[in-house]
Amino acid sequence: MKVIHAIRFIVGDSIGMRRSVEAVLQAHDADHALRGYTLGCYAFSLEETGDYDAAERVGLEGLTYAPDDAWGLHAVAHVYDMTHNPAKGISLIDHNTTAWDHCNNFRFHVWWHKALLHLDRGEYADVLHLYDTKVRYEKTDDYRDFSNASSLLTRLELEGVDVGTRWSELADLAESRSEDGCLVFADLHYMLALSGDSRADATSNLIGRVARDAKTPTEAGRLMTIPGMAAATGLAAFGEGRYDDAFHHLLSAQPHFGAMGGSHAQRDVFERVTVDAGIRAGQLDQAEHLVRARNKLRGGHIDTFGETRLQTISNARRVA
Repeated sequence: MKVIHAIRFIVGDSIGMRRSVEAVLQAHDADHALRGYTLGCYAFSLEETGDYDAAERVGLEGLTYAPDDAWGLHAVAHVYDMTHNPAKGISLIDHNTTAWDHCNNFRFHVWWHKALLHLDRGEYADVLHLYDTKVRYEKTDDYRDFSNASSLLTRLELEGVDVGTRWSELADLAESRSEDGCLVFADLHYMLALSGDSRADATSNLIGRVARDAKTPTEAGRLMTIPGMAAATGLAAFGEGRYDDAFHHLLSAQPHFGAMGGSHAQRDVFERVTVDAGIRAGQLDQAEHLVRARNKLRGGHIDTFGETRLQTISNARRVA
């Protein structure tokens, strides 16, 4: 069950992920030794399919059976991120350290979730502190750890926060991994670092490799074409300040972001860059449409990013 759950997650099939758990849920009754972990998987699939109330309820129930289940705890943290409830999310993480502080690199991801919640509250100093002391304290080359770091720095820069020299370490690693061609999800996070550190030659090289992979007649090749090639080109253009080009390419990739895998929270960095590219390109109507669609995905809960961008769009229209 766990393996199928994970595969469905990686390939971006949230509905299949939910169904795969529901198919065996009744077999994990209250007396089953692994009921808590099953509920943790179910909670995550409920969250990824937008059933936030049920995800919170099931996730918290799962923790009563398996208080050391980091996956289940992180599922509930996802709920609080998606429903704009940072206080409950931070409290959940802080008061359940036994659920995740024993983990391997997954603990970095839980710290990343806490950083996102502080970001939603505008507590940028706390986010940078978490980045330095937790999220990127161990500078591993695991693409999941890398995605935590590169997406967090991108979010900070979109809010006007100076991240100093932190891009350099990530960009060095991204250059060394640009030929991997393993996952579109990983490649696009490498692109965030390369463009964040203004490495024009390296961004061109990565785009070239994605373009070569896109020619292969496989499912992976199809994903390298869309969203891969379009998103990579758009991210590079955004980093160079070419916002018209950036928005054109990112907008074409945006309906296909889910195919790259990962969670709503992980892919949201690309949604944010797309929105900001639209605003900076003066494409206010389309940018507003993206923000409102993003709010709808969150069950109508408007987080700080959504609120500030709608205000920015409104202000721009008054000036025009």
